[in-house]
Amino acid sequence: MRLPDLDSILSAMLHTHPGISDLNFSVGHPLQVESFGELKPALIDPPIDILTPFQTERIALALMQGDRRLMYDYLSGGSCDLSYSLSDEARFRVNIFRQRGNFAIVLRRLEATVPTLETLYLPGIFREIAKEKTGLVLVTGATGSGKTTTLAAMLNEINETQPVHIVTLEDPIEFVHPCLKGTFNQRELGQDFNTYPNGLRAALRQAPKVILVGEMRDRATVEIALMAAETGHLVLSTLHTVDAGQSINRILGMFTLGEEQQLRVRLSDVLRYVVSQRLGPKVGGGRQLLMEIMGNNLRTKEAVALGETEHRNFYEIIEASSQLGWMTFDQCILNAYQNDLISEETARLYASRKGTVARGIDLIQKTRGVDRELESGLRMDIPTNAFV
Repeated sequence: MRLPDLDSILSAMLHTHPGISDLNFSVGHPLQVESFGELKPALIDPPIDILTPFQTERIALALMQGDRRLMYDYLSGGSCDLSYSLSDEARFRVNIFRQRGNFAIVLRRLEATVPTLETLYLPGIFREIAKEKTGLVLVTGATGSGKTTTLAAMLNEINETQPVHIVTLEDPIEFVHPCLKGTFNQRELGQDFNTYPNGLRAALRQAPKVILVGEMRDRATVEIALMAAETGHLVLSTLHTVDAGQSINRILGMFTLGEEQQLRVRLSDVLRYVVSQRLGPKVGGGRQLLMEIMGNNLRTKEAVALGETEHRNFYEIIEASSQLGWMTFDQCILNAYQNDLISEETARLYASRKGTVARGIDLIQKTRGVDRELESGLRMDIPTNAFV
């Protein structure tokens, strides 16, 4: 397939629905796009009703553009990652993978402009995170939960306020940062360095103050990132975990039981913040960012160093530190529900502790004077001033 033909298909798909984040090419299915978190068929002219193995292979090879490294990664590991630019219209992070012997492709659309804390409506505590000089900051969540976007906004804040050298190790580069007060050197896996551990070792010799590691994938990357954080660098990275507790356990799980205690002590010293994210459906369309934010104090250090117990867990520590700007998912969910950003159904579905959120929803509805239906089927009218 010629690149102009591929570009024509991609451009047409981008205009089929609003809020498109991903393009999906799977054998036996029509062209599909993910619009506000939902997969929908993309109807283009001329139509492609069902993708054949031959069509999908031609698209995949066109995206690879004869790159031997990408072909080797695909043949040896079953998948490969690359970036692709659609003229001035869009940039994509591309994953080509094998399924049932056929090619499959997902293109994640990348925003052209670098996000800011203001455009993402992130809480004020993110400015405090950006002021950190040393240590480790983790942004966690499932694939597609906005981790890279949040990190880009934090790096932009550093770039706008601090004259420092920033080195990023990415797979691939998603947001191209301009040089403002800071100086950026952005390196892409496969083109500028071969593995995260090697890229991170090299970064330590490049005199950075801030290092972004696209993802902590293995033990070697974690070890060097911890060393960098311990030696006066601010290290930002991501993990595919759902909350602070699971993030700690994921890191510990990369090491042996005999190394666990020493690693816990090291983590308790360097960990500054863990931000966990989820995207839920927003009232009126689009998606709402729901997050958990945990910082560093004596109680979190103790929980990291000694482990969680019935009377010492991250959820209750975060809940008790809300005055510092920290928040649990449930606190964030209830705040979004109170401000009519998400529905009651979404609030209950995304809750970490269902009972806590259910009680919070009941209280919010009572203060609003909402009529509640009893289990008997009768209704109970609650006057609006009953709880004043």
